[in-house]
Amino acid sequence: MPELSRRRALTAAAALATAAGAGALVQTLNAPAAAASGQSRHPEHTGHQEHARHSPAPFDEVYKGRRIQGRPASGGAHQHHGGGYAVFVDDVELHVMSNADGSWISVVSHYEPVPTPRAAARAAVDELQGAALLPFPAN
Repeated sequence: MPELSRRRALTAAAALATAAGAGALVQTLNAPAAAASGQSRHPEHTGHQEHARHSPAPFDEVYKGRRIQGRPASGGAHQHHGGGYAVFVDDVELHVMSNADGSWISVVSHYEPVPTPRAAARAAVDELQGAALLPFPAN
C-alpha cells in the first residue's frame, strides 16, 4: 500500500470539504422551496409559536424608585422592532428592540446592548437619572 503523502491528504481533505459544502448548498437552496410549499422540518411550528417560545418572561418591579414592567405586547405596542414585547417605565412605554444576536436595546440606551428587556429597562432608569421618560412618537 502506498504511503500517505501530504499531497494525497490535502487532496482528500479538499474533496471532503467540497462535498460537505455542496450538501449544505443543496439544503439551503431547497429550504425556500419547502417553505413556499408549506413544508418544514417542524410543520406544527409557526413563526408566532417559535417566537413565543423564546419570548422573555414578564416582569413587574420597582428599580431605584421607578416602576418597570415588561410583558408580551398587545396590538397597540411597537411590535415591529420589539418582537411583540413591551416595556414600561412608570407606565410610559419604553421603546425596545431585539437585535439579531438576541441582545436588546432601548431608545434611551441604544448604544449599550443588554441581554434582556428587564436589563434594558434598568439601563434606561440609570440613564434617565430621575428624569421622566417621554412617550416615543409613533411613526
